[in-house]
Amino acid sequence: MTGKPEVLFVCVHNAGRSQMAAALLAHHAGGAVDVRSAGSAPADSINPAVREAMAEVGLDLSREVPKKLTTDAVEAADVVITMGCGDACPIFPGKRYLDWQLEDPAGKGVEDVRPIRDEIDRRVRELLAELR
Repeated sequence: MTGKPEVLFVCVHNAGRSQMAAALLAHHAGGAVDVRSAGSAPADSINPAVREAMAEVGLDLSREVPKKLTTDAVEAADVVITMGCGDACPIFPGKRYLDWQLEDPAGKGVEDVRPIRDEIDRRVRELLAELR
């Protein structure tokens, strides 16, 4: 990678895992990484338990909205991290693809979302260390 790396997080609804990952990476990177998230079948809004779990660590997702995965977003990314989006993510040569197997927070309360958030945070910090 030359210049500022761009990371794209992708899950099905872009209402939970990918939103948490994007917010956590943006927070920890402090502007050193361009971060985006998208979903193969975006929901109407962010999961309320996800919003609450992120607010507990000082990150506000209240203005975020699920976004549709586009070919342009994948093409622009240096690293594409999928989280259960199946085969919906297009593959382009020269990109780094990672698949993070993480529990889906859909339908869970905040007490069950916290461990998912914390595991995403751990992985995001490892990724950031690799990108620096």
